[in-house]
This record gives sequence, C-alpha cells and structure tokens, in this order.
Amino acid sequence: MATAEAPTQIPEATIGRVEERELPEAPPLRRIIGPSVILVGVGIASGEYILFPYIASQVGLVFLWAAVIGLLTQFFINMEIERYTLATGETAVTGFQRLWKPFGLLMIACAIVPNIWPAWATSAATITTFLLGGGNANAIAIGAMVLIGIALSASPVVYQTIEKFEFVKVALVLVFLVVALTTAVSAGAFGDLDKTVTSFGSFTGGELELAVLLGALAYAGAGGTNNLVVSNWIRDKGFGMGLYAPRVVSPITGEEEAAPSGRGFWFRVDPSSMRRWDEWWRKANVEQFFSFFVIGLVTIVVFSLVAYSTVYGNPAVKDSDFAFIEIQGNALKDTVGTWFGTLFWVIGAISLFGAALGIIDYVSRLVADVLRVGYLRESPRWTESKLYFCVVWFLIACGSAILLSGFDQPLSLVIVAAALSGGVMFIYSILLLVINRRFLPDQLKVRGVRMLVLLWAAGLFGVMSVLVVINEASG
Repeated sequence: MATAEAPTQIPEATIGRVEERELPEAPPLRRIIGPSVILVGVGIASGEYILFPYIASQVGLVFLWAAVIGLLTQFFINMEIERYTLATGETAVTGFQRLWKPFGLLMIACAIVPNIWPAWATSAATITTFLLGGGNANAIAIGAMVLIGIALSASPVVYQTIEKFEFVKVALVLVFLVVALTTAVSAGAFGDLDKTVTSFGSFTGGELELAVLLGALAYAGAGGTNNLVVSNWIRDKGFGMGLYAPRVVSPITGEEEAAPSGRGFWFRVDPSSMRRWDEWWRKANVEQFFSFFVIGLVTIVVFSLVAYSTVYGNPAVKDSDFAFIEIQGNALKDTVGTWFGTLFWVIGAISLFGAALGIIDYVSRLVADVLRVGYLRESPRWTESKLYFCVVWFLIACGSAILLSGFDQPLSLVIVAAALSGGVMFIYSILLLVINRRFLPDQLKVRGVRMLVLLWAAGLFGVMSVLVVINEASG
C-alpha cells in the first residue's frame, strides 16, 4: 500500500504540519450543489448585468466571444482551486502561504483594494432609485450594507445563509431570462449573434475604454480574488478533506467548532481512496461546469441580447454612463410592457445586492483565513469566525465612508474594481500551478490540458494587466 507524499512535500515551517485523515465518501451530486451557485450568484452583477450589456449597448454583440473565453478559463482555474482543497482541506491561499508566508498578505491586499469601493451596493441602490422614482442612492447603499452586516452577523452558519440567498437569486434571474427570451429579444438580435463568431479575438470597441473591455473579460463569471474563495465555500460545504475543517459561524448565534481552522490534512493514496477521489473530482467538475460555466454564459448572452435589442444605437446611451440601465428599463416598458421594465430593474437590484452580500462575505473569509492560519494560529481569542466578522464591519465602514465622501459613480466603481482584478488573477494562476504540482501526490497533481490552461490563464491575465496599465498611462 503506497502512502501519500503530502507529509514530506508540504512544508510545515510557516503554517504547521498536516494530519492524516481518511478521504470521506462523496455524497450524491444533489447534496454538493451550492458553492458554484454562490460563485455565479456573486458574478451575476458586474459582468453579466452591467459590463457585457453595457458593451452590447455601445458596440453590439461583437465582444461576446470574450464571455466564452473568460468563463471557460475561470472554470479550469476554479477546479484547480478546488483540487487543492479537496486533497488537503486547506484553502488555496493557505497553500500560497506555505510557499511564502507574505503571499497571504498580498492576497489580502488584492482582495480589499478592488472591493473596498462599494461598487455593487451603489449600483443596486441606483437601480432602486429608478424603481422608486428618485431617492438618495448613497443613503440606500449604506443602509443595504448595514443590513448585509446584520444578516451575516445573525447567521448561525454563515455559508448556509449565503447559499440560500444566492440560490433564490439565481432562480429568479433564470426565470427572468426565460421570459426575456420570449418577449424582449428581437429576431434581429438572434440573427446578429453570428458576429460573435466572426469577430472572435477582436477588441474593437469604438470609443469604449480598453479598461471596460478587459474588465468585462476578467469579470465574466466571477473574477479577481472571488474565485479563490471557492476553497472556503467547498470546505464549509464539506467537499473532500474540507469536511474536517471548521465552518464560519456567528459570534452571536453560532457555536464555534473545536477544530483549528489552520490545520491541513492528507490521505493515504491506495485503490480505495483513489476510487473516492475520482468520485469527488467527477462530481466537483460537474457541479462547477453546470452551475458556474453554463449559468454564467446564459446570463451574459441573454442580458446582452436584451440590451442590444432595446438600446443599441440609442444616442442617449453614449453619454449616460450607468443611466443606460435606466434607459434600457424605460425602453422595455415601451416595447414589452410596464411590468417587464419594472421587473428588469427589480432583478438588477436583487442581483447587485446579492453581489454586494457575496463580496463582503468572500473578502472577509479570505482575510480571516490568512490572518488565522498565518499569524494567529495559536491565539485562543481570535478564531476565524471572530476575525471574519471584524472584517465584515470594517468593509461596511470603509464603503460607507467612501460614499459619504462623494465618490459615487457606479459604473466607474465597477470598472475600477474589474481593471484591478486581472493582475491578481495573473499571480494566482501561477501559484496554483506551483502548489498543485509541488504539494500534492503524483496521482493527484495537475497535468496535461489542465496544466496548459493554467499557463494560458497566467498569460491572458498578465497581458491584460499590462495593456490596461499602458492604456491608462498613455491616456
């Protein structure tokens, strides 16, 4: 019987030793659906509802090819993040810290800097003012963030609250998309979808900033450090060796789990464990592909078709910034019915509010995990849950301060966040390749096509980041 190589391959100096446990059996597929729904639920906002439809309203459907490339690339990235956690019970960021401890602090910076701007809460609030016929968007956004903080703080097990909300959000969006396909998308829009193929690889955007185009590519699906936190979500769901990791619970209503959050695990590689591993790997890929890639692609395409059918060529959109959502809603009221234009705004507000909830959650999870594992592992006071809630309210306070300072242009906020995300994706694509080659047993290592896709991802997001810097410097 061969033993796993993990105990000798995973360095202990900076993080601590890993412990042997048995890889659990994979449950039925229906019981592990969730983490990728959360991921796409957070993503149905920046790229799906805002950036790609905005591009379609300006230049048509010629850039939709980027959605396929972005989503497919992220699917493979996400699965390499899941591979490490399935095999070790640790987050991918903990793996980065095992390479070099300051990588954790770098990931914290890359999570906080793009997301300290309350782009999604502001966007949700702006759409709410369309529904109400007016109102103070900043006050609504601040109120929404406070409600998010209360909801998270009162949740006995935070993951379960996030999962339930995002399931409802995704279901509502899918129902809306079905209705939109039959009522709001013109025959001409369906006919022009072939431009997506004929323009493949083109960044022709007319007067659009390159940052908008590249930001949409980065945010097709999730983007930035959001992808990394699929590690944390599958641990809380009990995927693979993540079953042995403690979950984030409310300091008010939850009960802390005894297991230390920073501990990693390994399992003996033998025929029995490899059978269980193969089952986990197959089901995790299915869950990720259909929940993330398929749903993400459908939402981007349909929302773009709706924008193209209603506001493409409308001269008012050119200088209206985020108000193109308002113009689009009014156009849908005229062409389909008042009820549908209102529904479009309701779905947008719910989607963006859900994104704000997910973003506050995932940034807080990443920061808490890094601090607990890398710097406060022996602290009896600072559990991962307590650190998590401190970060939640820190983000809410900072976002409120930014809005009160007057920086409140929602589309600008989204573009800033998206443009900054390509750089971190370049970095962690390389790091994923390293930890999944160096730390895992031979039978579990990334290889072949999946290894090539990680190299492709590093090149794609590296070039993208350089192009944004050059474009902004010359502008």
